Amino acid sequence: MTATGLLALGVAVLLLNGAPASGSRVAERPPRFEGVAGPIDERTRERMTGVSWRRGCPVGLGELSLLRVSHWGFDGRVHRGRLVVHHEEAGPMLRTMRTLYRLRFPIRQMRLVDAYGADDRQSMAADNTSAFNCRFVSGRPGVWSQHAYGRAIDLNPVENPYVGCGQSRDPTARRYRDRSPHRRGMVT
Repeated sequence: MTATGLLALGVAVLLLNGAPASGSRVAERPPRFEGVAGPIDERTRERMTGVSWRRGCPVGLGELSLLRVSHWGFDGRVHRGRLVVHHEEAGPMLRTMRTLYRLRFPIRQMRLVDAYGADDRQSMAADNTSAFNCRFVSGRPGVWSQHAYGRAIDLNPVENPYVGCGQSRDPTARRYRDRSPHRRGMVT
């Protein structure tokens, strides 16, 4: 599923479920959502090259956009995060992030995967929300992941673990495989 489709599905479920999970802090006047999309700046381009992006990736850096967005944290405060997505997904992703913000959906952290050396396991173990990473589908060498196109996002990957063959690879996420008790940060 595309990043936009996945988040739109999650947002639709959140909207159907009503208010945010219990325990969310409600401020009288929350700070306004701030979200911008633009080309990848030179500093970020240098940081990504040879880490999350390299020659041979299915998209060039010019096809990607850098999003800077406000998001609610698990601490009930507003934080700023960054995501790299395909430029065609930038507008829809900003709208989705605005909706998640309005719903006060908590996001543990949102850092570029380069902060973890483009290592998905480290990023997921840190419960890091990220999108672009030029990599193959896990267990399928030579088959590009949708992350390699900037069209997939891992949203709170501990609370929303990748499950392949019925198993989560991340031991910290095992307790979240049972989706029936809704907990903060879960997309159900």
